[in-house]
Amino acid sequence: MLYRVIDASELPSLVSAFMESYEVVAPVKRDRSYVFEAVESYDDIELGYDTTISSPKKYFLPPTETLFPFDARAEEVASFAAEITPRVIFGAHACDINALNRLDLVFRDGRYPDPYYVARRAATLVVGVSCVPTDTCFCHLWGADEARFGYDLFLQDIGGKYLVSISSVEAANILEAACSPRVATDEDRIEFRNATRRRQEAFNGDIPDIQDVAMLMDAFHKDPYWEELGGRCLACTACSAVCPTCFCFDIQDTLDPDGRTGVRERTWDSCTSPQFAQVAGGHNFRADGRNRVRHRMYHKLNGFLANHDRMLCVGCGRCVTACKANINPIEVLEFFERKGACDAE
Repeated sequence: MLYRVIDASELPSLVSAFMESYEVVAPVKRDRSYVFEAVESYDDIELGYDTTISSPKKYFLPPTETLFPFDARAEEVASFAAEITPRVIFGAHACDINALNRLDLVFRDGRYPDPYYVARRAATLVVGVSCVPTDTCFCHLWGADEARFGYDLFLQDIGGKYLVSISSVEAANILEAACSPRVATDEDRIEFRNATRRRQEAFNGDIPDIQDVAMLMDAFHKDPYWEELGGRCLACTACSAVCPTCFCFDIQDTLDPDGRTGVRERTWDSCTSPQFAQVAGGHNFRADGRNRVRHRMYHKLNGFLANHDRMLCVGCGRCVTACKANINPIEVLEFFERKGACDAE
């Protein structure tokens, strides 16, 4: 890993350099919130944002995308030919970069790589930026508060300048051409350590450090508390809509009026939707809220961990904010931890 330092005043030049060859997507202010959108100048970007409503996931796994057109008369489908836009995601927080790393495990590095996702990921540069956690952030519990890979550049604010972690040749060349990067001094390293300490101290102290999450989930698989949570769940699917790692999808064929030609589309879906586990004949494997809420929590905190040695949840806290029923994964785990302690007495 290569490290360099640039002045904060050089960021506009860096963004302009990216814009010469890429569409730049960055956090922008919308009403009282922030969202990732394509920008036209550095002035549109809000690097000091706390969090965004949703993550940059949609630029790798769109809410709806056409997989291919088909013609039933010709009994053939078109070959894969996705239209890919070269893009820079500028200003992603560490949790969202770690979320992309988890999506990579599913769509890029697995047994059956997804060509659509792989093409978008390969055509995208990711520029991360340091952040200050909000009251709902718990990324530090899962080790997702630092991005060790999955980006091209990572900008750590060290007061009027940035310590830049460089992990790709392409991004390094653009940085070198647009800015005047220099080798970090001892003073820069001290500022970096101080900034890291301030970020760690800024996490909400009321959020408990939950231990042995997988064991808790297994031990309380049949607990009545799931019934309470299921009764509260509105099945609105807001949690999965804002989650940076939810990847459930549905496949739909949309026919043209002639009934012979059409397109096959992939759309986001949610395991908290009442219809998600319904199959032909009307049987629903998870017909009640209890099973749906438990299934989602298990996948985030246990199932993915068993297969990939890391939790699917990155602790960004978006689901905590979005859920109108106040279903909070940390409160769920804390409840089971307290109950386990009481049972042990």
